[in-house]
Amino acid sequence: MATPDIQAQIAALEAATKSAQSAGDNAWMLVSSALVLMMTGPGLALFYGGLVRRKNVLGTMMQSFILMAVVTVIWAVVGYSLAFGGSGPVIGDFHFAFLNNVGSAPNTDYAPTIPQQTFMVYQLMFAIITPALISGAFAERMKFSGMLLFTVLWTLVVYFPMAHMVWGKGGLLNAFSGGVIPCFDFAGGTVVHITSGVSALVCALYLGKRVGYPATPMKPHSLVLSFIGACLLWVGWFGFNAGSALAASGLATSAFVATHFGAAAAALGWLAAEWFHNGKPSVLGGISGAVAGLVAITPASGFVKPFPALLIGLCAGFFCYFMVVAVKSKFGYDDSLDAFGVHGAGGTLGAILTGVFATMAVNDGLKDAAGHVLPLGLVDGRGGQVLNQLVGCAIAWGLAIIGTLIILKICDATVGLRVTKEQEIEGLDISMHGEEGYIFEA
Repeated sequence: MATPDIQAQIAALEAATKSAQSAGDNAWMLVSSALVLMMTGPGLALFYGGLVRRKNVLGTMMQSFILMAVVTVIWAVVGYSLAFGGSGPVIGDFHFAFLNNVGSAPNTDYAPTIPQQTFMVYQLMFAIITPALISGAFAERMKFSGMLLFTVLWTLVVYFPMAHMVWGKGGLLNAFSGGVIPCFDFAGGTVVHITSGVSALVCALYLGKRVGYPATPMKPHSLVLSFIGACLLWVGWFGFNAGSALAASGLATSAFVATHFGAAAAALGWLAAEWFHNGKPSVLGGISGAVAGLVAITPASGFVKPFPALLIGLCAGFFCYFMVVAVKSKFGYDDSLDAFGVHGAGGTLGAILTGVFATMAVNDGLKDAAGHVLPLGLVDGRGGQVLNQLVGCAIAWGLAIIGTLIILKICDATVGLRVTKEQEIEGLDISMHGEEGYIFEA
C-alpha cells in the first residue's frame, strides 16, 4: 500500500502532466485560431480580390474584411450560444449568450483540455470565413448594405443551426453525441462548404448575371494576388483541419497530413484535366484545384488515411473542374468566382467520400456503451454510413437553399441587393466606397 508521501507525489505528478497537456493543447489551438482567421484576411480577400476586375478589387476584399468584425460581434452576443449552447437537435439555446460562463475553465462537452474561451474563439473563425466564401458568387454586383444585412441574417438562420446540428451537443447530425442521423464532418464539409457553396448558387441565380456577362471578357485583374491568397489559404487550412482535433495530438497530425495530400492531388488533377482540355495548364487552374482539394478533404481529414486522402483530392480536382467548366457553361449561371463549383460541389463530394473512407484506424472516437471502438465507414464494413452522409448533405442543401432564398427576399425588400447598372459599370470601389485600389499617377 502506497504511503501518504508517495500518494502525494503521484497526485502532484498527475497534476503536472495534466497541466502540461493543457498548455500544449491550448498553444496549438490558439495558433490554429490565428491560422483560420488568416484564411479570411488576408487569404480569401487576396484570392477573391485578384479574381475580379480592377475596378472591384477593394469592394471584394472589403466583403471579407468586414465580416471579421461583424460576425465577431454576433458571435459574442448570441452566435456561440446558438451553435454550442444547450443540447437540442437543431439549435442551441441562450446559455452562453454574451459569453456568459465562457472563461478559462474547459467545456468538457467539447474540448476538455483547453479553456472554453479558446474553443469559443477557434469556432468563431469558422463562422467568419463561411459567409465570406459566399461573396464569390455575387462579386461585382451586390450593394454593401445588402451584403451586410444578408450576412447577419444568414449566420443566424443557416450557419448557427447547421453548426449545432453537426457539432453541437445533442445535434441531429452529431455522430459523437447521439445524433439521430450520425454524420461525420471533421472540420466543416457540410457546416462550412456545402452551406456556403449552395447559398452562393442561390445568390447567383437570384441576383442574375453581371452586366455584359458572358459576352464581355471578365478576366482576373491580378492572378499574382490570387496566387498569394491561395498559398495563404493552403497554409491556413492546417489550422482549419488539424486544429479541429482540438488538441496537439496524433489525430491532429493525421488531419494535417490528409489535408496536405488532398490539396496536392487535387491541384494535379485539375491541372491535368485543364491541360488535356485546353492544351495548357494555367496558374488559375492550379490554385483553384488546390482549394478544391482542401474543400473536399475537410470533412474527411480526421477520419481517413493518407492514400485515401490523395484519392479524395484527385477526385475533387477532376470533379470541380467539370463543375466549373462544363456545368456552369451548360446552365449559364454567373457564379462569378466559382464559389458553388468549388465549395458546394467539392464539399458535397468530400462529405460523401468521407462515408466511404472513414476508418476507426485513424479516429477511435466513436464507441458503444461498453467503450468498444465502433467501425466508421465503408472501408470498416459500415456501408450504411454512406447513406447517412447523403442525408446529411441533403439537409445542408435544403437549409441553405430555403434559408438563403428567404433571406435574399427580405434583404431585397428592405435595403435592396443589387447595385444599379451605372454603379456596376463604374465599379464597386468607387460607387460603394469612394476610393480606388490602384492610382497610376506620376
